[in-house]
Amino acid sequence: MDMKTVREDARKKLKGFCRVCPVCDGRVCAGEVPGMGGLGTASSFRANIEALARVRLQMRTIHPVKEPKLSFSLWGRTLSMPILVAPMTGSTYNMGGAMTEEQFVAELAAGALQAGTIAMTGDGADPSMFGSGLAAGKANRASTIAIIKPRAQEVIVSYLRQAEEAGVLATGMDVDGAGLVTMAMKGQPVGPKTFEELREVIGATQLPFIVKGVMTVDEAEAAVRAGAAAIVVSNHGGRVLDSVPGAAEVLPAIADRVKGKAMVFADGGVRSGTDVLKLLALGADAVLIGRPMITAVYGGGRDGVALALNQLRNELLQAMLLTGTADVGQVARSILAP
Repeated sequence: MDMKTVREDARKKLKGFCRVCPVCDGRVCAGEVPGMGGLGTASSFRANIEALARVRLQMRTIHPVKEPKLSFSLWGRTLSMPILVAPMTGSTYNMGGAMTEEQFVAELAAGALQAGTIAMTGDGADPSMFGSGLAAGKANRASTIAIIKPRAQEVIVSYLRQAEEAGVLATGMDVDGAGLVTMAMKGQPVGPKTFEELREVIGATQLPFIVKGVMTVDEAEAAVRAGAAAIVVSNHGGRVLDSVPGAAEVLPAIADRVKGKAMVFADGGVRSGTDVLKLLALGADAVLIGRPMITAVYGGGRDGVALALNQLRNELLQAMLLTGTADVGQVARSILAP
């Protein structure tokens, strides 16, 4: 199996919901929500790509770094790389339905484990989607992270109990899902949370809690004050609000303010190991990757996911060697060109 074959097979199975473009930048699928595109003009999707493209690395080859450290410790688990699979749902209405929701999330989770890392699992317009994610991790305890939509408080607490019972490594909420079109279409109410409501749900579990969808310094600080163990700097792949900056644009200021108080993850527009290193240099502790994993799982199942993740890891290793970066846990912002 190689990535060319994976991409060709994925293009057939995704049935036009994703064209598996040579450059995944949101132009062809603009406005296709449900589907794989960004909301409206897809400017927020493209902003993720463009923000990362503007970041440049300084190449250095006269240094002692010969075997960079890529392993990453996360709440007691040692991962092979600081790259996790982002939470994704909607195989039937976003991706054409060639895989059931259960198959989709199970193969993503298994492929991540095969590559030595883990997947976040999501919540969606069909309530059974959250359960599918929990089932994907039950065979290997602490092998997935369950992310919940900003539903009613009592529903979130119920989902937290299910996540605890399933033995997930951590849980959390993608607060940026507050206005998701697909949730509204399917009669699943979601909405913004007050600081007090956020603190209440975080306090309802002993699991590490992640607040996903943070794009401003003040909300990052609020999430940390509410008790979050981690935040994810993310604009939800450009799928919830048009005209939002790319994650790489806002990440440095957020990381400067809260890193060390909580873990800082980032996602949006990651297409290579070089992109991963850029986000680490901008302040992320780890990076989530979404759409490329859909191509990988539809084109090659768990083996395709592991292949794609290992390719990213190898690209990250190469970029570290060529920037003099010894450890993914200590990526200096000085490797970035001024």
